[in-house]
Amino acid sequence: MRELQLSLNQTQKVRLQRALEKLESLSSKANSNASVTVADSIPVNYEDGLLKGHGTSEFNGEVVATVCGIVERVNKLVYVRALRARYKPEVGDIIVGRVIEVAPKRWRVEINYSHDAVLMLSSMNLPDGIQRRRTALDELNMRSIFEENDVICAEVRGFQHDGLHLQARSQKYGKLGRGQLLTVPSYLVKRRKQHFHNLENYGIDLIIGCNGFIWVGEHVQVTDDMVVDQVNKSEQDDAKPDENSFGPEGQEKNYTRQETRENICRAANAIRVLSTLGFNITVEVITETVDLSTSIMLLYMKCSVQSSMFWLQRRSL
Repeated sequence: MRELQLSLNQTQKVRLQRALEKLESLSSKANSNASVTVADSIPVNYEDGLLKGHGTSEFNGEVVATVCGIVERVNKLVYVRALRARYKPEVGDIIVGRVIEVAPKRWRVEINYSHDAVLMLSSMNLPDGIQRRRTALDELNMRSIFEENDVICAEVRGFQHDGLHLQARSQKYGKLGRGQLLTVPSYLVKRRKQHFHNLENYGIDLIIGCNGFIWVGEHVQVTDDMVVDQVNKSEQDDAKPDENSFGPEGQEKNYTRQETRENICRAANAIRVLSTLGFNITVEVITETVDLSTSIMLLYMKCSVQSSMFWLQRRSL
């Protein structure tokens, strides 16, 4: 397909050239035929016993690619890993999802995959933090933990007979609040060692899910549930019921400062811009974009103040 002469306009030629350059940059230096486009021939050795995988087909006695991507070889299996594809879960992936159904002993979660994921009641920590068997009372109180439309963070546990299973047995997993949920193409998010980030300068948390769902919210201090429960219990014994619900302290806990809300919106807009432009979504790029936005805003405010002072002085004259 590289040798075909297609009637393309200037914009299409530039996009095609950039796509080919990206394929070449992602390909292995040891194998010059690692990057392929549609209808490209893939060199194989039929004597070793070939297994054709996803993105390949046989045409005129040759194995050709049916998608644009990188040729991967696992023993006898040959397949093409597409550059732009739907999210494919792997064990250990950090994901952000939305609860869409509360079923018996499980929650169904939308994770930007072809099928909904399952979070079992037995695969997460209970609110009291005690490790014990789940009872019928726990099943009745499932909506007090997660309910429909709640945004949660979890980890891919693996595939089982009834679908993809998640687990949330760590303190860093659970329900997310006071923030925004963003959706970007999953191929823009690369698997890294750390997907939880705290932007201390802005007081916000950033969770970059491998499935393309990104959470930007107010910073939450992760603590031990058992310690928190003991402290809350002692406080509730000493305080009146009305004071916890309607007092100044209770209102302060449910309030997010305007500066933090502005920082959340600024970070969310930075992610939207990066996604539209096709940049890989990393915490470094997001931080640089937010810093640039902040500096531009301060410069604009400074110019506005100087302009206002100039017109006031001119009026006084």
